[in-house]
Amino acid sequence: MNKPLTNSPRAIVILLSLFVLQAITTSNAKAEDFDHSPWNDLLQRHVSWTSSGKETQVDYQSMAADRPQLKQYLESLSKIELSQFDGWSENRQLAFLINAYNAWTVELILTAWPDLKSIKDLGSFFRSPWSKKFIPLLGTTRSLDNIEHDLIRGSGRYNDPRIHFAVNCASIGCPPLRPEAYLGNQLEEQLNQQAQRFLSNPRQNRFEDGIIKLSSIFKWYREDFEQGWLGYQQLEEFLVAHAADLNLPSTLVEKLRTPDIKSDVEIEFLDYDWRLNNK
Repeated sequence: MNKPLTNSPRAIVILLSLFVLQAITTSNAKAEDFDHSPWNDLLQRHVSWTSSGKETQVDYQSMAADRPQLKQYLESLSKIELSQFDGWSENRQLAFLINAYNAWTVELILTAWPDLKSIKDLGSFFRSPWSKKFIPLLGTTRSLDNIEHDLIRGSGRYNDPRIHFAVNCASIGCPPLRPEAYLGNQLEEQLNQQAQRFLSNPRQNRFEDGIIKLSSIFKWYREDFEQGWLGYQQLEEFLVAHAADLNLPSTLVEKLRTPDIKSDVEIEFLDYDWRLNNK
């Protein structure tokens, strides 16, 4: 008869190995707190960069064929309770909210595809598409506005203006819909890349005829760039930090840095292109 292994050195090694394996598995399972891979898969298959590498196009026709997978992902988002969400790190919360906003925006477009040319077609005289409450998320029915302006911008948790380069309104004027899901443990790099691509896109931001011409995003949400993120108290400080992306000449950068003369720098906000970002 074989002796029991309970107290043998071999048994102890096996038990320790199982314990370590379980700990690693648990750690990996909690690494992101939520599985965004279905959304990531949809984005990789149906969203592509244009030749400039600064904008993306969405193949809504093929996305519509995969709408059941999108709906399953949206249902998984809706199952998360607020208490569970509150237990995540801020980066993972923010990644979750950005993905939710973008995925529900795509779903909104698909409700009328292909009979629309702009997300604005889904609104009415009395209500914009962003104020429509149709999103079951974190315990209540929300609108896209509620996700962006209350949960992300208004919560006081994140204070990161780069979210404006990540949330996507299904329009050409928007920063590109990133063809991968946002993840908490990659969020810093992803947001930096989104900022660089958007700011360096001359169709949306450029220096021309002695004027800094910026996306209307900087007009609508200027306060977000002036509330102390990385110490920036004025939009001009943000522009100086991203002078290379905006291709600003050194003489202009010096003016922006000089309190007495920065007011002489002319900033103009470009009209927003609300046409659908479809392929």
